[in-house]
Amino acid sequence: MEKIAFKMKLKPGMSAEYQRRHEMIWPELITLLRENGVSDYSIFLDEETDTLFAVQYLAGHSSQELGKEAIVKQWWDYMHDIMDVNPDHSPVSINLKKVFHMD
Repeated sequence: MEKIAFKMKLKPGMSAEYQRRHEMIWPELITLLRENGVSDYSIFLDEETDTLFAVQYLAGHSSQELGKEAIVKQWWDYMHDIMDVNPDHSPVSINLKKVFHMD
């Protein structure tokens, strides 16, 4: 199993709304992620910078690789007004390099 991390950025003042939307995440999106090998997915917020830090354990595709799926595109459209996004509404996402791991 592979572990990846990436960061994204919220628009100022949108942290509560981001959390609210994720508390009601669509079940079909969760199903898609699980069916594609995402077994553990956490997102953390740096409240000083509005930077989101995501960590995923994968046995397949990362969430960022599922952008051709209709439900993912719908989620991006739903989230685009509160995040920094690309022209297709996908979140601007920057992969992070692992520099330390402890077993």
